[in-house]
Amino acid sequence: MAELVYPPVIGFAHTLFKALDLRFDVEGTEHIPQRGGAVLVSNHIGYLDFVFCGLAARPAKRLVRFMAKESVFRHKVSGPLMRAMKHIPVDRAAGMDAYKHALTALRSGEVVGVFPEATISTSFTLKNFKSGAARLAQEAGVPLVPMALWGTQRLWTKGQKRNLSRQHIPVSIRVGEPVTAGRDESADSVTERVRGRVQDLLESAQRSYPVRSEGPADSWWIPAHLGGTAPAPAQAKGLDRR
Repeated sequence: MAELVYPPVIGFAHTLFKALDLRFDVEGTEHIPQRGGAVLVSNHIGYLDFVFCGLAARPAKRLVRFMAKESVFRHKVSGPLMRAMKHIPVDRAAGMDAYKHALTALRSGEVVGVFPEATISTSFTLKNFKSGAARLAQEAGVPLVPMALWGTQRLWTKGQKRNLSRQHIPVSIRVGEPVTAGRDESADSVTERVRGRVQDLLESAQRSYPVRSEGPADSWWIPAHLGGTAPAPAQAKGLDRR
């Protein structure tokens, strides 16, 4: 079936990125398979993360079908776009429907994007992962591809004003080698292995990030353990649930 909406949306995103003069630092896109199913697994620090994860899949000429909260599909603007791009709505009260939808997509050779933390991390550190991505990969017989984003929180994230007018913000994207999810391994064990890979990629992105805090007023996007003023993980739990 022809993709009538996804390509124009990608074109719009590229135009926006060019207008903002975002400074991309992308590594590892060769790890995204050019054909066949795969589960993309990323950390989640901003509302636009799905756009940047999708960007990393473009060199492989893949369109990622993201699993997203069902409420996004009810929005009068984002809803029609999400459905037209064949993303997958997740109703937490009926999660099996989304699981089956994603499984069908994987078995038909699609790339499915998952944020296994289930919500934005307001501490900008890696939270515990849900095991759904691992179970999907095991049942569909496809690899998990770990990914980490950094800098996207400076554009638009939970608890902060949207800032799509500030230019030249660096955005780092790291993609790691695929992780095989063997059927004889527990989903929890696979999940922890993937989480460890994402953590390594996140730390790599943070180390090479070219910008540091400009002072206390500009340190909100930096995790507490790196000297910033973002809430520590324990303090962020209540914020993350909102």
